Amino acid sequence: MIPVRGHEGQKLAVLGLGRSGLATARSLVAGGAEPVCWDDNAAAREKAEAEGFTVRDLTKPGAFDDIASLIVSPGIPHLYPEPNRVIRAAYEVGVPVDNDIGLFFRSLAVDDWDGFDSAPRVIAVTGSNGKSTTSALIHHIVEQAGRSAQLAGNIGRGVLDIDPPEDGGVVVLELSSYQTDLARALTPDVAVFTNLSPDHLDRHAGMGGYFAAKRRLFAEGGPDRAIIGVDEVEGLYLANQLSEGPADDRVIRVSAAHKLTGPGWHVFARKGFLAEWRRGKQVAAIDLRPMQGLPGSHNHQNACAAYAACRTLGLAPRVI
Repeated sequence: MIPVRGHEGQKLAVLGLGRSGLATARSLVAGGAEPVCWDDNAAAREKAEAEGFTVRDLTKPGAFDDIASLIVSPGIPHLYPEPNRVIRAAYEVGVPVDNDIGLFFRSLAVDDWDGFDSAPRVIAVTGSNGKSTTSALIHHIVEQAGRSAQLAGNIGRGVLDIDPPEDGGVVVLELSSYQTDLARALTPDVAVFTNLSPDHLDRHAGMGGYFAAKRRLFAEGGPDRAIIGVDEVEGLYLANQLSEGPADDRVIRVSAAHKLTGPGWHVFARKGFLAEWRRGKQVAAIDLRPMQGLPGSHNHQNACAAYAACRTLGLAPRVI
């Protein structure tokens, strides 16, 4: 697990005792903090008590008097259509609200990394469609290349439940809009935006709020590389906002709809072939047609995004 750092000797409330909530409570204990847990579901509370965690009704007056922060599971509304009553109570008394993703990014790097030949890398993937496939593809390619890789977030394990990454290890996170919207720290090395289509609009008060939640992954921490699907106007806008100019190769534009042009770094799929272009020259091409697990243009977009992410790790086209 990843012990939570920076909260030694403090009490942190944990709201929601599913997979991520219990993993958060364990990581808080490992880092020297004391979790105070609550869930509206009695069976979930009993499970937490069986593990030895303190359970407190956070809906009662004064429940936050000794609490340093509230950590919320992703399925619990924190703003729209209205905040959960426990979260609202935390807002009203000024207790910071965060989630396990925020704790993860503040706790992952440790002093031991100074002795590594290559620091671990975090790749975070978000978007409306294809993020699970893209995340799984990245994880598979990295493992097949002989590097240590872990898959977590919305897919695989909870983010705080993974093993501390090894020298040169890669952590691939699939992140939903719920997770990116609330996290107080979002600092991946590589961030991927697949696409955007209407989803969870009640939780974000419309399409603008939904896109804003996804955009936080890129705006908050400033990833070293951003891989952006540009087949929708939101992706075009995001790529433009992140780029300092046409040749800025910190932004890799990805498309499954048309050939991309210009001096930047592009990965696109046309007629079943993936092509990588950089500085106006083609670097590589891959025939996607024999790959039965990736049928259709939507999966070709996923393949382009996964390919681009692996290229940022220094993997050669022939290895991918």
